[in-house]
Amino acid sequence: MDIVLEEESLRDGLQGEARLFSLEEKLEVVRLLVAAGVRRIQLGSFVHPQTVPQMANTDALAVQVRRQYPDLLCTALVLNEKGLDRALKAGLGHVSMSVSLADSHSRKNSGMPAADALMRMQALITQAVAAGLQVRAGLQCAFGFADAGDIGENMILAAAELLIAAGAAEINLADTAGLAHPRQIRQLVIAVRARFPETVVSLHLHDTRGLGLVNLYAGIEAGVRLFDVAAGGLGGCPFIENVAGNVAAEDAVHLIHSLGRHTGIDLEQLCQVVDY
Repeated sequence: MDIVLEEESLRDGLQGEARLFSLEEKLEVVRLLVAAGVRRIQLGSFVHPQTVPQMANTDALAVQVRRQYPDLLCTALVLNEKGLDRALKAGLGHVSMSVSLADSHSRKNSGMPAADALMRMQALITQAVAAGLQVRAGLQCAFGFADAGDIGENMILAAAELLIAAGAAEINLADTAGLAHPRQIRQLVIAVRARFPETVVSLHLHDTRGLGLVNLYAGIEAGVRLFDVAAGGLGGCPFIENVAGNVAAEDAVHLIHSLGRHTGIDLEQLCQVVDY
């Protein structure tokens, strides 16, 4: 495969759903995803269950999935030291650790200003890498936020530099609010890849304005080979009203294969996940 898709339906996809999914149901989703050829799955987030009840069984899910699928790259979202401790106890070797660049969004998401959250995340990544984890550092709202003012390229590059210096092996540029357009995607990806040529750059795209697939295509043209998707286009952000879900995994696979590129994912089997 030359383009890798990280499946986010169990974390981003379910975090806003009122109907709780049992451990057995989540394991069935994993089974179907693996059968379809998905090789990288974000299983959930290590957050307080009162904050996101859907994520309460992430620890047990991680333990069981690792045991059943040793070749699967399992990851989860970690936002604080307690979450990091839980990820280590669950035996994960890879975690996603993200911070918002938009101050108002950061205050809702992490309870602190964006600048403070960035410094705290830098320290947390250093701690995670020292513990032997591979870290993906996410920059939320990298393509704008409704009331954030200008989140410029220099701000994004400076934040990425801090997190890479802390040990992050990958920078995930997130269009959290779904406001990006293709030219913006292309320009920022090229700038980040040029500044940090040894660091993997991935994209997390939402479809709020119906541009998710077009933005994914722009990312491919700019050299991105790793994208977040979710079966059925599930997802959103609990701290942003009316934001749409992620790029649908099945639509992404269809587009990528139609371009003559490869994901290693069987589209027909992937649609069974959507049906489930």
